[in-house]
Amino acid sequence: MKNIRHQEDSNNQAPPIEQDYEAHQNNPGPAPTVNEPDNKGAGQTMKWIIPIIVVVLIIVWLLFFWK
Repeated sequence: MKNIRHQEDSNNQAPPIEQDYEAHQNNPGPAPTVNEPDNKGAGQTMKWIIPIIVVVLIIVWLLFFWK
């Protein structure tokens, strides 16, 4: 397989998203994006964990380090 260097030209537009790879093997466009659902809930967990950690740290600071 031959190694081809890619060079960017700021005046040219990017090639459109490819639909038929076999026809565009020599000059493929960007791959389409993948939209995955956010059903794991990590953001919801962080909304609860961070305030709890902050409150615990404030209590520790008040009990042990406040004059």
